[in-house]
Amino acid sequence: MIYQDFQDKKLSALGFGAMRLPIIGEGFDAPVNEEEAAKMVDVATKNGINYFDTAYGYHAGASERVMGQILRNYPRDSYYLASKFPGHEVRESWDPKAQFEEQLEKCGVDYFDFYLLHNVYERNIDVYFDERWGIVEYLIEQKKNGRIKHLGFSTHGLLPTIERFIERYGEHMEFCQIQLNYLDWKLQKANEIYQMLVEKNIPIWVMEPVRGGALASVSDEMTVKLRNLRPDESTAAWAFRFLQGLPGVKVILSGMSNIEQVKDNLKTFEALKPMTEAEVAVIEEIRDSMLKMLPCTACKYCCSECPQELDIPTLLHHYNDHKFQPGFIAPMAIAGMDEEKRPGACIDCGQCKQVCPQNIDIPAALKDFQKMLDEAPAW
Repeated sequence: MIYQDFQDKKLSALGFGAMRLPIIGEGFDAPVNEEEAAKMVDVATKNGINYFDTAYGYHAGASERVMGQILRNYPRDSYYLASKFPGHEVRESWDPKAQFEEQLEKCGVDYFDFYLLHNVYERNIDVYFDERWGIVEYLIEQKKNGRIKHLGFSTHGLLPTIERFIERYGEHMEFCQIQLNYLDWKLQKANEIYQMLVEKNIPIWVMEPVRGGALASVSDEMTVKLRNLRPDESTAAWAFRFLQGLPGVKVILSGMSNIEQVKDNLKTFEALKPMTEAEVAVIEEIRDSMLKMLPCTACKYCCSECPQELDIPTLLHHYNDHKFQPGFIAPMAIAGMDEEKRPGACIDCGQCKQVCPQNIDIPAALKDFQKMLDEAPAW
């Protein structure tokens, strides 16, 4: 197992994510197959994984309980447990003390080794800033009391939002967890977020390294190219190798769903095997073949002509992401905007289209985006 130094600890570079544990049946609230999950944890611990990541909302609230119950079979000082405060679920009022105590009880521990503010983004950043709830302040106090060993935050937010949060609370944030993989390096402009964190010397935790499995099953043509270069490695391994080559990345979390995935990932993290220039070129070729994006360059000519004063480049950024792989990120981000700034606010005047250097049919894209959002779960 590859290990990374973090302060006085050695963390397994591969972290065990408990968001996609094996289940019985189908559906969001399907019960976790606890017997299989226990077997996976046992294989993981015996092969060097010492970092386990859960959250209040994973598996409809069952993940913390399941992981806590499984990990009780191991010495408390043999693993690091991480969980998260669910501030992404914006509510009318908060009681951070009650929330935190419930999580400790569910996990069956007296302290969290790592604790994160869950998904700081455009819609909830002001919740974290609001003194009425005092969420961050309470967690800072728990760190002083030793009930949180290391405090950080995760985010699916845009760069300006993340920078705003760091400006307010950066001195208390010891690490940041972001969605990072070779596809989102461009698709979600993760390269810009990564670079900012490196410049600020904030250690990086990675989530979605294989993009929910999308990077584990690329086209047959690209799979052949990868196997010709490294016959003994899986397609998913390439996504991890890309991340292993990024300075500043400490823990790469993988939401594994079966023992086979655990074993395959363990093999990848036995040793560092940096990619050559030729291999990087193939990864970039795969990424470019997957990115059928609107070619927005964020020149903002369209913004100066829009009578609705829409942030069109940002809307097209989320549109590209959602069109590639529909999920919760784009709907969540749009839900964080004022209603008059969302795609549906476009009045189809066409002025943006007339000035777009890339000849993008912006009104048509925004109309299509709004249709997709209308069909997506509400955030």
